[in-house]
Formats: sequence, structure tokens, C-alpha cells
Amino acid sequence: MTKVHQYIFIFLASLLTFGCGEFYKLEKSTNWDELYEAANRYYDEGEHNKAIILYDRVLPVIKGSGKAELAEFNYAYAHFRTKRYIEAAEYFKTFFDTYNRSPLAEEALFMNAYSLYLDSPDFNLDQRSSREAVNAIQLFMNRFPESDSYERSITMIDDLQKRFEEKAFTESKMYYRLTEGLFPGDFYRACIVNFQNFAKSFPDSDYNEELAFKLVEVSTAYADRSVFDKKEERFEQALEFADDFEKKFPESEHLKDVSNIKSEAKAKLDDHYTIKEQYKARTAEAIRLREEEKKDQEDSEALKEEGN
Repeated sequence: MTKVHQYIFIFLASLLTFGCGEFYKLEKSTNWDELYEAANRYYDEGEHNKAIILYDRVLPVIKGSGKAELAEFNYAYAHFRTKRYIEAAEYFKTFFDTYNRSPLAEEALFMNAYSLYLDSPDFNLDQRSSREAVNAIQLFMNRFPESDSYERSITMIDDLQKRFEEKAFTESKMYYRLTEGLFPGDFYRACIVNFQNFAKSFPDSDYNEELAFKLVEVSTAYADRSVFDKKEERFEQALEFADDFEKKFPESEHLKDVSNIKSEAKAKLDDHYTIKEQYKARTAEAIRLREEEKKDQEDSEALKEEGN
């Protein structure tokens, strides 16, 4: 190592030691003005973790003073810059609730929503936090409809809605796969309800055609596997789903398949009607014969009584 390199190394080490020593002294200091200024300086220099530590010490002391507003705003942003989005969201909301007349209030409420948005998970995970983000974004949009961040908020809402849609579609496919198991009855019912709810929740989804086709498939299979007394009702429902599909998706690649399923369902329903009529006729005949037998028995007993 050359002497020049040695000097540079010693200089940098001195700066590091001085910096660490300075921060250590600040952590122990009770000079609140000095702490306040240092916290703001560290924040401005991008030393957000150090800023948070000092703000944690000074904020309870300066609370309610003229210095608190900027310190609390920086404190929230320091958490945001270090990707502690849940904490940042909480601090931005607290800032807005405390200083709702501040020039920084609009930004704070937006950052509350944006922090929750950034913390929201991928579509295949629990979406409860995403719904909290949607509520926060809508609150911001309602409170500041003229904001420059309004269009950005709409984009965030659209993205979150897409995650809800993907999550719902994944769940629908899961129910559909379960109908191929050993005990499909409950899953047939779950599929039918799930597919219908999906269409109500996401009427403009590109997935609606696929799920509407699967609804025809599942409802027909469900009717076919149902007990005799439920077949008529369920086949009629399956045919209604098929009619709805043909009306809503007249250009679908599934149209021919739906037509075939519909024809098979009608044939099975007609067979069911035939069996039902035959059953009614046999039942009526059995009742008639039983009544005749009963009458003959009563007449025979009456004759015996007359003979006695």
C-alpha cells in the first residue's frame, strides 16, 4: 500500500469513527434542539434509519410544538424510504388526522394509501391487506377529487381489482378441479355458486366466458348425478345456463360444445320426464288396485254380516 493510499484509508477511517462517535453521543443527548436538528439533517442526507432513531427520542418531547409537524412528516417518510410500509401508512394517517389543515395533509393521505398499496401481496395470497389499500385509496380520492394524484390513484385501484379478479379466478379453478374427486357433490354446488358470484363481482372480466362454459358443464354433470327428485330442477337450471351462454357469447369457440351439452341435457331431461310419467302411472294404478281390493274386502265383509 502506498503512502497516498494509507493517508486516504486513515482519513476515511477517521471520518467513520467521527460519524459513529457523533451519532452515539446524539443517542445519549438530552439537548432536544440538537436532536431535532440532527434528525432532520440525517433525514435530508438519506440516513433514514438514524433519523428514525433520533425522531423516536425527540418526537414525544416536541409534540404539540411548531417543530412537530415537519418532524412527524419526515418520520413517516423515513419509514417509507426504508420500506417499512405498514408503519409508514400508520404514521402518514396519523399525520393527516392530526394536521388535516396542513399543506402537507393531501400528500400524507395519499402516501398512507400508497404505502398500503405497496405492501399488498400478490394475487395468490390473502388479499385482506389489499382491501385495506383499496379503502385507503378511495378515501383519498373522495377527500381530494381535484388532486394531481387522482389519476394515479385510479391506476392503483385498477391494479388491486385485477389482483382480486385473479384470486377469485384461481379459487374458481380450484373448485372445478375438486369436482373430479371422489365426492364431487358439494364441489358441484360450490362451483355453481362461485362461478355466478365471479360474474357478478367482475362483470367485465375476460374470464367470464371460460367460467360460463364451465358453469354449463358443471351444472349438467351435477344434474346427471343428482337423486331422482332433484334431476328435473337441476337439468332445467343447466339448460338456462346454456341458453345464457349462447346469448352472451354468440362467437365463442365453446359454442358447439355448449350446443352438444344442451342437446344431451334435453335428452336426459326428456328421459326423466318419461320415467316420471311412468312412475306416476304405475303409482296411480297401484293406488287404484289397492282401493279396489279394499272395496272388495269391505263388500265381502258386509255380505258376511248380512248372512249372519
